[in-house]
Amino acid sequence: MQSITIVGSQRESVGKAASKALRNAGKVPCVLYGGENTIHFSADSLAFKKLVYTPNVYTATIELGGKTYTAILQDIQFDPVTDKILHVDFYQLHKDKEITLEVPIQIVGTAPGVMAGGTLRIVNRKLKVKALPDNLPDFVPVDISWMEMGNRFYVTKIAQDNYKIMHPDNTVVCQVRVSRAALKAAQDAAKADTKKKK
Repeated sequence: MQSITIVGSQRESVGKAASKALRNAGKVPCVLYGGENTIHFSADSLAFKKLVYTPNVYTATIELGGKTYTAILQDIQFDPVTDKILHVDFYQLHKDKEITLEVPIQIVGTAPGVMAGGTLRIVNRKLKVKALPDNLPDFVPVDISWMEMGNRFYVTKIAQDNYKIMHPDNTVVCQVRVSRAALKAAQDAAKADTKKKK
C-alpha cells in the first residue's frame, strides 16, 4: 500500500486553547494511538491534502523528532462551516498485527452484458479487508469480463491471497442490469416474432 510522509512535532500542551493556537498557525492537532503510549503531535495542514481528499487509501509514515511511526488514518474532524481539518486521529500499525481497513475496488475488463446494452451498477465501491500491514492492497481488483446481463458479482469471486475480505459471502460488489432500451428492444423482438408465427 502507498504511504504518505507526515512530518510533525510533539505537543506539550493539549488543551482547547493550545489546539486553537495551532489551528490559527496553520497546523492540525493530531493523536497517535495503538503504541505503548498515546502521542499528541501537530503537523502542517497541507500535509494532509493527499491523505484526506482522495478516494485512494494510504498508510501514513509519521516522523516525530527522529522517530518514525507507520499508521493509518482512524478519524478526522472537520469544521462544519469552513471545512477545515480540526483534528486527526491515527492508529499505529505493527508489522505482525493484522488490521481491518476499507479499500476501494478497481473494475477490470469490460462486461459483455454492458456491450450488449446493459448498465453496470456498482453496489460497493469499497470493501473491508483484513491483512498484515505489508499485505494491505491499494485496491481490490474486480474482473467483470465474464458478466452478462442480469449477472451479479459476489465477494466470493475475489481472489484473496494475502488478505481476507470481511463481508458475508452474499455481498454483491456490482451487477449488470438490463437497461430500459435493451428491455424494450427484447420486447419488440418478441412481439415481432409472435406476429411472424401467426
